[in-house]
Amino acid sequence: MNRVILDVRGLTTKYITRYRENVYAVDGVSLQIEEGKSLGIAGESGCGKSTLALSLMGYYFPPLHYTSGEIIIDGINISKMKPDDVRKSILGREIAYIPQSAMNALNPTQRIINFVEDVVQAHDSSVSKKAIYEKAKELFESLGLPAEVLHKYPVELSGGMKQRTVIAISVLLLPQVLIADEPSSALDVTSQKMVIKMLRNLMEIGYIKAMIFITHELPLLYNVTDDIMVMYAGQIVEKASAHDAVFDPLHPYSKGLMGSIIVPEEGLRSTKLTAIPGVPPNLKNPPSGCRFAERCKYAKPECTVTAIPLREIGNGRAYRCIFPEDELRRMYAKEAAQHA
Repeated sequence: MNRVILDVRGLTTKYITRYRENVYAVDGVSLQIEEGKSLGIAGESGCGKSTLALSLMGYYFPPLHYTSGEIIIDGINISKMKPDDVRKSILGREIAYIPQSAMNALNPTQRIINFVEDVVQAHDSSVSKKAIYEKAKELFESLGLPAEVLHKYPVELSGGMKQRTVIAISVLLLPQVLIADEPSSALDVTSQKMVIKMLRNLMEIGYIKAMIFITHELPLLYNVTDDIMVMYAGQIVEKASAHDAVFDPLHPYSKGLMGSIIVPEEGLRSTKLTAIPGVPPNLKNPPSGCRFAERCKYAKPECTVTAIPLREIGNGRAYRCIFPEDELRRMYAKEAAQHA
């Protein structure tokens, strides 16, 4: 077993609305990532993926608030650190974040080198601009970005180039963990491949030690990450290897996600597309039992009674459902036979 870089235990965070209502967008999430590994987080829009990403950095801005749990990065428990301490010693150095729509995160009036200087000098004001440029030039070129990009304005770059530039800036301080929140969305297929190749390269050459890749496209994670967690209504409903999560999902929600997406991988291309009925529950007042029960065609009355814990089944695999593994597999096999 490799060294654990990120250890999250029972993390719960909430949004407090202007009417003082609590919205528990992340509810009791636990995860571990070892050095050299990548973890994918999948789920439909509104399930809590991006809120989890923000929560993992331990730097909360209202309306997002920390409630409970621990976030331990490379042995440092950041859950209860002061915001200023987190910003100075953790963000960028221990954990870095690539936000959604990252290509639009760059100020159009500044050259790329200005962003680079701001990032480095915010953590160490003694570093000269010449030293910063040389370091940035080396980093950009090692990631397949020409050094002249540093002298350009964002408007002079293509969407894919801007996305890769933001990624390069995010890893300037060599963080232990990189969180990429839908980094390939809004890009054409060629640019998506370049971004994914760049993220893999960051791991291979040691600029980052571990990565979390967030997307609503579960099959995409098969080509990017080692393991996958499926998230629904603020909770983790399944943990599995990337192969098992895509080709052998256990939780009915994971099964539904795979069934609702066109998959190019051999063995899944001819699978008939199906939609998941209904909408996720309102997290101001979440259901007391299984949060997926109202949308699940296999649900029984007992599914709605009490909270359902993750069921560990070995080899790092777990799912949140009242049905035993063999019973789920029988139901899925019977359904497949009926539609054959």
